[in-house]
Amino acid sequence: MLTTDGPFAESREHLGGFYIIAADDLDAALAWASKVTDLIGRPIEVRPFWDEPAA
Repeated sequence: MLTTDGPFAESREHLGGFYIIAADDLDAALAWASKVTDLIGRPIEVRPFWDEPAA
């Protein structure tokens, strides 16, 4: 597994799909990303994602 720290593509450059997972921390998210890249044979980007609190 190759891990890099950016640069990240801009949203308009996003061509594929995406996965949203619930992970306890970045290490857990990277472990899932590694499993997915093994299955699909392509690199993926891991970014944090969170919901805005209700107004």
